[in-house]
Amino acid sequence: MSKRRLVIAVSVVSLVALLSSCGVIRGDDEEGQKGTVTTGVTNDPCPIPVDRTKGCIYLGTISDLTSGPFAALAVPITQAQKAFWNRVNRAGGIGGKYEVDVQAYVRDNKYNPETHNQVYQEIKDNVLGLTQTLGSPTTAAIIADLKANSVVSAPASWTSAWEFEDVIVESGANYCIESMNAVDYAVETYRPKTVMAVHYAGDYGADAAAGAKIAAERNGLEFTAVETPSGATEQGRAITEITKNKPDLVILTTGPADAAAVIGQSAAAGFEGRFIGTGPTWNPALLQSPAAPAILALYEQSSPGRPWGADTPGHKAMRDALGDVTPSDGYTSGWSWAYPLKAALEKMVAGGDISRKGLLNAVKSLTTVDYEGMLPPEAGNFSGDPDAATFRQTLINKPDKAAPTGVTVVRDFFTGPTAQSHRMDGPCFGKL
Repeated sequence: MSKRRLVIAVSVVSLVALLSSCGVIRGDDEEGQKGTVTTGVTNDPCPIPVDRTKGCIYLGTISDLTSGPFAALAVPITQAQKAFWNRVNRAGGIGGKYEVDVQAYVRDNKYNPETHNQVYQEIKDNVLGLTQTLGSPTTAAIIADLKANSVVSAPASWTSAWEFEDVIVESGANYCIESMNAVDYAVETYRPKTVMAVHYAGDYGADAAAGAKIAAERNGLEFTAVETPSGATEQGRAITEITKNKPDLVILTTGPADAAAVIGQSAAAGFEGRFIGTGPTWNPALLQSPAAPAILALYEQSSPGRPWGADTPGHKAMRDALGDVTPSDGYTSGWSWAYPLKAALEKMVAGGDISRKGLLNAVKSLTTVDYEGMLPPEAGNFSGDPDAATFRQTLINKPDKAAPTGVTVVRDFFTGPTAQSHRMDGPCFGKL
């Protein structure tokens, strides 16, 4: 796109927002008139349309795009979602009536809850929902407002708290279930006697640690938890606890750089136990880091979904849409997370209630979602009781230098006995 066309596109978005705020563009009472239909939806085409005869649904993105611990994952997540919705638009849009814009309202949260809330307030009056809200503690900072205003949002996180929030359309098993399955897998594979959870604070790290605790207790294993801050130079206490206590298994719930510091320095100090890191601990760049030998020897990754190179229609569509990019499972996650919101938007438009409440009602009616094979359809159950709807299948990957994203599946979708029998009666992190 030329600079001139870009300026025109941005100006159109700004003008629409200004006129709407001044009351010049009318709302629902003038259906059929060009302009705003409801919050975040216009009869006018999107700024970069495929078909100018279609209206536009605006979805916001709040992600860790520069300086936070998950930026290396968040940037490809965001790029994948742009490609996902572009594919939707090129296939006819939503219900043949609307295209979806995910570029006009993109904000950086720096993985900071206060910043996340600040930028959310900046865009919330201009979007129907959020195609991405990255992070568990950051999204927790806006969850009350999301609920108060029926803002349906797709999270870039897997805390078990989302099982109890109707406005959140999560995909894949939560951290708690993931860690239960990881411990059960380790019991079957390595027969550990002691388990330590090394984790960030809050409902990312603590959720995974709680799942590890529940599974350890069920399997009769000794369990300890060590909370650690973000920052590769801040892992001293965690490393000391690991090397002093020598647990057979460490469930690790941090960012990738911190995971490398913990694994590499623990191994350098003589630790020979196993690490299983939750999904966000991995980045293929770790195999080029000084910690690579230790990671190859001691680490496996638990995961809520199959990696980049998997042979499913959804994975192929993602790879085709993204083209020549360096493979990252940030892309894989971002793409798969968009399917439930697409399904709900289609039900909303088909039902005729084009509004935030209409979208929320559509979400609450979903019992399955077509993920094109990236996840089982039952991963998209957002109806009824949280315990019955909780998806409980995860995978285990191992580092593999020959794999596109540095990992290959060693245990495909499975549910361990702990997760199978666990009653999801509240967020797990409250039980740590």
